[in-house]
Amino acid sequence: MSQDLGLWTVPLAVIGGAIRVSTPFLFVSLGETITERAGRINLGLEGTLVFGAMAAYATAVLTGSAWAGVAAAGLAGAGFGLVHGVICSLPRVNDVAVGIALMLFGLGLAFFLGKPFIQPSAPPLPAIPFGFWSDLPQVQAALRVNVLFLVGAALSAVLWWAFRHTRAGLVVRVVGDSAEAARAMGYSVTRVRVLATMAGGVLAGIGGAYLSLYYPGSWNEGISSGQGLMAVALVIFARWNPLACFGAALLFGGAGALGPALQSVGVSSGYYLFYAAPYVLTLALLVATSSPDRALAGAPGELGLSR
Repeated sequence: MSQDLGLWTVPLAVIGGAIRVSTPFLFVSLGETITERAGRINLGLEGTLVFGAMAAYATAVLTGSAWAGVAAAGLAGAGFGLVHGVICSLPRVNDVAVGIALMLFGLGLAFFLGKPFIQPSAPPLPAIPFGFWSDLPQVQAALRVNVLFLVGAALSAVLWWAFRHTRAGLVVRVVGDSAEAARAMGYSVTRVRVLATMAGGVLAGIGGAYLSLYYPGSWNEGISSGQGLMAVALVIFARWNPLACFGAALLFGGAGALGPALQSVGVSSGYYLFYAAPYVLTLALLVATSSPDRALAGAPGELGLSR
């Protein structure tokens, strides 16, 4: 069998790249969906993502276990979420300002604590070879799927169901749509929002663990490239729907894989433009979803309100 797929290499590489690149987008966007459904915005997830990547890599290096690194990243994300949730519960505190401050703090702390771990090698997360049936290395590489991608895909379906059919999901939605109604029903708005922000931080931290322990699979100060911030835009595009977040994450992942895919077949003209595809897509989606009749469609009622 010929090993040369010709132009079919491009869509195959985009599909495989979409699966690899989309996983951090997926975890951060699902985490932000939980947080925003409770009526709180967390723009600090970029810092949580990067700090989670550092914590996961450092823990994996020290313990020899990639899954211990994932657990450490989740705990680190929960800590950042707790800090964000508690501070934002204070009177006259702006969610956006706190998020930006924690983003800068997370980035700086990760760079400072992570310097000793730039050179050491950490054990990677496992992947499942769904392309075992093919002799083509391109197919095998494209269908080598990391376990965390499958976990994220399942989680998107679970969250979609939970928001509609479980008491916890309905409580989060009530708090996000009307704090006064939630208080009248006897729920603690502060507690729900802090827990939702912590849950969002846990998922963002795990997304960071994927970056450092699988793809690209190393720790350095430029590991994120703004994926945490782009994932917040993805949530708006997905209209706070976990299943739509899964599809949108694949779309962003495919855009991120376009440059390497075209380069693999010898297309080198406009090299930097192809690699800018995710950022161009983010800008285009923000413009497309910012019209007066669509900007707030599906948004929780408490988002953007001053408390």
